[in-house]
Amino acid sequence: MKQVHILNGDCLKFQLQNIIHAELIVTRECLIDGNVQGETLTDFYANRAEFTAQYPGCTVARYYDMAALEIDKIANIAVGSDIICWFEDDLFCQVNFWFVIHLLVKKGHQNSIYLVRPNAGNEYSFANMTEAELKFACQNKQKLLAQPLVALAQLWPLYQQDDIASMRVIAKQLIDIYPFLLPAVEAHSRRTPDENGLGYPERQLLAIAQELKTQEFEAIFQCFSEREGIYSFGDLQVKQMFDRLQMN
Repeated sequence: MKQVHILNGDCLKFQLQNIIHAELIVTRECLIDGNVQGETLTDFYANRAEFTAQYPGCTVARYYDMAALEIDKIANIAVGSDIICWFEDDLFCQVNFWFVIHLLVKKGHQNSIYLVRPNAGNEYSFANMTEAELKFACQNKQKLLAQPLVALAQLWPLYQQDDIASMRVIAKQLIDIYPFLLPAVEAHSRRTPDENGLGYPERQLLAIAQELKTQEFEAIFQCFSEREGIYSFGDLQVKQMFDRLQMN
């Protein structure tokens, strides 16, 4: 039976190159940011390519060559293959995970999907794990059972609709099996803008800048990342938030 590993990033692919001898597919997306609409992959790709092109060094063509190419590989995995998903517990990873699971279920995969999560203390980062720890995590992968899998797959379309209430219901229903879902959903809910148009992450950036008495982005980003690991925003996403705050 063919085995395919779907990874959360290229860093993990490098870590696993001498550990896993099977097909490795990298989820090169950041679905916590920007336009995530599109019922078909064609429409979804068009929206994502247009959005990501705003970032330095990114173009529409690069999105199709880097991100869409890997998603197409996921969409074309043969039914019956053993699929091992490697995703962390933070919101960045979880939203990508929900998308991947929804795509797999839509394509007919049900009985052979597994999840590898980081070990205790590294919930938001495979990068800090040793080769031995990664091997152990893979050996102890969790099989995603068919019935809960259907509910899990619904988190992606609900995320697209920003239906936080329904996402919270599913996360609570699955809390005994997937306890990492509810914290991620709650972290997403805190992004909802307040009366001043600021979500929790933006308010935290302002608080950190005031606490550190600096407007230096690198120092603020480092502190934010340490305190708010549940989000695992990349520097591009935080810089975009920071720049918007500077303009107001």
